[in-house]
Amino acid sequence: MRLLPVGQDSLLIDLDGPGEAQAWHAELLRRRDTGTLTPVREIVPGEKTVLLYGVHDLPGIRAELLRWSAPAPAADSDDLVKIPVRYDGADLAVVAELWGMSEDDVVRVHSGAEYRVAFSGFAPGFAYLTGQGEPYVVPRRAQPRTSVPAGSVALAGTYTGIYPRSSPGGWQLIGRTSVTLWDLERQPAALLVPGTRVRFVPLSEEAAA
Repeated sequence: MRLLPVGQDSLLIDLDGPGEAQAWHAELLRRRDTGTLTPVREIVPGEKTVLLYGVHDLPGIRAELLRWSAPAPAADSDDLVKIPVRYDGADLAVVAELWGMSEDDVVRVHSGAEYRVAFSGFAPGFAYLTGQGEPYVVPRRAQPRTSVPAGSVALAGTYTGIYPRSSPGGWQLIGRTSVTLWDLERQPAALLVPGTRVRFVPLSEEAAA
């Protein structure tokens, strides 16, 4: 863990991987909620970092961080969000070839894992979900699309994401969902916030449930 100053009142926790960043983000939220964390305005997770923005006492929070450890979040902690998916994406066959399996097996593998939102970015409501694992790395497309439909379920690297609105994008499309990812009438507006547990349910299974 490396503690790097950012401006006059912020601190960046630089870690070795997404799993550590998720663990520290969860632990810091827990300590803030229980009043055992030096006051901080915002806690913002990244792929391998956590930014503490608006810290009132930088020396104090540094000392706290060096004393603490961050256990991995329990697998069954927090509510589970189920996302119904029609697995008919334009790049499903490409992913099947990359993984050396059939398209049906891609669906089985992808829907059989449990995911957790590591961080948000790119567009309002877009969540980077971890859980697929290194054996299923997927490269971005060599030529990004100028328009990806809203609700597209896509893969890039070790991440799964869902496009909350139509936008350009270079991720590999494997399916689509009608779930609304970003709604300003909802609190919070994003359905998938950092730490959220997620499962993808093939529509055929969703209809039978």
